[in-house]
Amino acid sequence: MGELRKTPLNDSHVRLGAKMVEFSGWSMPVYYSSVIDEHLGVRKKCGLFDVSHMGEFFVEGSGAFRLIQKVITNDLGSLSDGKAFYSSMCNERGGVVDDLFVYRFDANKFMLVVNAANVEKDFNWILNHKDFFEDATIIDKTDEMAKLDLQGPRSEEVLQGLTDLRLGDLRRFCFFEGRVNGIPMIVSRTGYTGEDGFELYFDSSKAVEMWYKLLSVGEEFGIRPVGLGARDTLRIEAGYSLYGHELSEQINPFEAGIGFAVKLDKDDFIGKEALSRAKEDLKRKIVAFEMTDRGIAREGYPVFVGGREIGYVSSGTMSPTFRKGVGMALIDVGEASLENEIHIKIREKLYKGKIVKRPIYAFNDKND
Repeated sequence: MGELRKTPLNDSHVRLGAKMVEFSGWSMPVYYSSVIDEHLGVRKKCGLFDVSHMGEFFVEGSGAFRLIQKVITNDLGSLSDGKAFYSSMCNERGGVVDDLFVYRFDANKFMLVVNAANVEKDFNWILNHKDFFEDATIIDKTDEMAKLDLQGPRSEEVLQGLTDLRLGDLRRFCFFEGRVNGIPMIVSRTGYTGEDGFELYFDSSKAVEMWYKLLSVGEEFGIRPVGLGARDTLRIEAGYSLYGHELSEQINPFEAGIGFAVKLDKDDFIGKEALSRAKEDLKRKIVAFEMTDRGIAREGYPVFVGGREIGYVSSGTMSPTFRKGVGMALIDVGEASLENEIHIKIREKLYKGKIVKRPIYAFNDKND
């Protein structure tokens, strides 16, 4: 493996005492204090995440709309200026190439936010389908942009002190363009933790300045830097899929529980025929579970009902919020009923759990 890539904040993380790990080819902080402390800090107050490893593509031109509409499963026609939505991008077999967010600036300008591990694959995938849309330009700005996520119930108080943007008017899945701390940026409200919060996209040369400014201004509101460890436990509680776990080229969107992001009634798109069949012939699906026995189910552990293996754990953790083992699993659809008792094999012993509503953790979003 080659040298790990580093975000503009790598030295800042080291200075703050972060435990650094490899993630998707990047050197990233997994925690600064502890996963539990950082998780609960986001739930109760506010956390700041460096997610500058994520990919950003800008698709522009008179053919931009038609190109994106061809490669994503959601319906771009339902997205108005200043809004964003979640989608999958599938192959011809219906498997998920990646999940992503699409931001619409106007009819001829969009931003796609993709997973760090898939930046090169996704860019080439879109580029390979561009031949039909010569009047569209795709620009990979991953290396030029920093991305900071501010998450938690006090996020708006922290950020409002740095901008004239009316953050109270920014609703979920919408975004503003403006200045924060005098820096031009895109500010959105999509989230990945189950909490209220904001995503900040801006020039990577300003990353260190913005990072420390947020930590300074947010001190009175209990802000703390948060690593990938708590990002994972937060998203598992919130029931959000992670590519390579709940989503892959071997798992289709209906199995993954993101069928809401597939619009089969729109014009032809890549994978439409296969996805139409998959919806009618669903044999397995992702469910949320909690352990009723004391135990932590991890990725890959087999799941049983009545002595029969029915699937496997796709993500699992000890929930800092609920203080019990929780997770998601891909199992036979016939066994996916709420409250159904399951057994998960942990170190050669079966531990009891039950299927629960997804998401496991949900908050009352005043901006919905």
